[in-house]
Amino acid sequence: MDKYKTNITRARISSSAIQKLYVSMRHLLNRGEYRPLGISGESMISSLLSLRPEIYGSIADPERVELNGLLYIFQRLPIGIEQCRFIKLISREGLEKSSFEPIIPAKRRRNCFRIDKYQMYIEMTRGRSDIYDLLTHLTFMYIESEKIRRNSLDSKNKKNRDWKKLEQIVKQIENGEDYDQEKGCTYLSSIIGRTYKETLAACKMFENTAKVNSLFEVAYWMGRLSIEGHVNKDYRQITFSSTLREDIGHHIGGEHWASRVKTHLFENGMIDKPIHIISANRHSVMNCLFATKAISKRKRKKDFEDLMHEVSKDKNKKLRDTIKKYALANGMHEIEDESGMNIAVQIFDCEKIDHSSLAPDLSWIKSCSTQANKQVIIVMDYAFGEQAYETMDELLKPVTINGKIKELNIKSVNIMGKAGILEGDKGDLMIPTAHIFEGTADNYPFKNEFKAKDFEGQGLDVFEGLMVTVLGTSLQNKDVLSYFHNSSWNGIGLEMEGAHYQKAIQSASKIRKHIDKNVKLRYAYYASDNPLKTGSTLASGGLGQDGIKPTYMITSKILQQILC
Repeated sequence: MDKYKTNITRARISSSAIQKLYVSMRHLLNRGEYRPLGISGESMISSLLSLRPEIYGSIADPERVELNGLLYIFQRLPIGIEQCRFIKLISREGLEKSSFEPIIPAKRRRNCFRIDKYQMYIEMTRGRSDIYDLLTHLTFMYIESEKIRRNSLDSKNKKNRDWKKLEQIVKQIENGEDYDQEKGCTYLSSIIGRTYKETLAACKMFENTAKVNSLFEVAYWMGRLSIEGHVNKDYRQITFSSTLREDIGHHIGGEHWASRVKTHLFENGMIDKPIHIISANRHSVMNCLFATKAISKRKRKKDFEDLMHEVSKDKNKKLRDTIKKYALANGMHEIEDESGMNIAVQIFDCEKIDHSSLAPDLSWIKSCSTQANKQVIIVMDYAFGEQAYETMDELLKPVTINGKIKELNIKSVNIMGKAGILEGDKGDLMIPTAHIFEGTADNYPFKNEFKAKDFEGQGLDVFEGLMVTVLGTSLQNKDVLSYFHNSSWNGIGLEMEGAHYQKAIQSASKIRKHIDKNVKLRYAYYASDNPLKTGSTLASGGLGQDGIKPTYMITSKILQQILC
């Protein structure tokens, strides 16, 4: 009982820290600027240290720098941001048409622009969730920067020998000169508070990661700006453009995005057909419908799952291009995003799909009713957090044609995504029965057309129950998640979009009557991480090839229920 009370207390402390963090970020966004180590920034730092998200590992340790967490954030931040004293978050304001070369992070689709040596502009077009996620990553970076500073200066604020040696190594790297990595790691290990073995392993991780500077450069510039701020009062600053503050929350990008999709439907004679919406990646539906016919007969003889493993390998880009080219010639339409939402769209006109092109797992569709051929499938790329509400809300609205308002014939909304699991392992499946929105009183129960039994007996564990829509990927906290899992909530997983999608769907179907109130809903997730299990958080790496089996299991079931 005492242990249970302790866990409840920790969960309350963590939940309070999340709320304080978001209140602070919302306030700073409205204010327009802040200093990361000023009074406002210190409030965010205090909340993050109190929360201690699993993804940031040893964030609360005063000396040891969290290396996995750093690699995680730098894959989602523009390369070189550690060198910038001034960071400005902007809306889509025309820089994409300037001479500045856009910098796109490895694992976040956003345009960033290095204006000069010390200033970075970052386009934020995916809603508040994206802004809060970025600010959380930056706050973590500043916390770790302070550790590097403290480990590099003596009591009189003089740079120690290890720092001076690191400085020499970074100059060699910048000049393209050879350097002794082993010696460098001994100096660096002291500065980041890690063992030589840990430092060497981390250096190799950074070296093998695209669009990320070396750990030597990252640690040096983080420490250098921290030292300059502490000793010379050259403070770092984060600002928000007035356009961003005016645009946020008003669906400007979402309206433009949805309008292009509906215009394309109308211009291609698909606006009156039954429509099924799928939120998913941009390859699985296309591959299920076209890969078998598009590739050579020799490769077709392989098991479909093995074939998809081969198609997904980096070296097989030509194979993927072949499938896409065939798909575009046989009923698939593609709409690249121009709104800044970074959500591309594929539209499949089922009337033009050759049944002989289907994956072996979908061969039964040949015997389905001819009515299935009259349908249209819209596949929208993954949204991010609150962006899910904006895009779905706009997509479900009626369209105006020749001055007349016309409602779309939406038959189903299908959500496939990656999520954190609270019981089980990476790759396992989760079938939600409701979404609850973390930090609010918002609950969204719904009838899911999918059941756990639909996926059983195929080699993966399947869990059915309630899922938590969290406020950010970087704020996964073991205490809060344990409470949702072990209490009467009986939560099975966490993700970022479910409650936002449900808010839009329920509003459109039950309140504004834009779509049929009995529209069919299908939600299925596969586990990308288990934040309750040490070594299985998002910072430990992605699923890679292990994600192929659950991806195509879910895609096949979605298509089966749509087309038959």
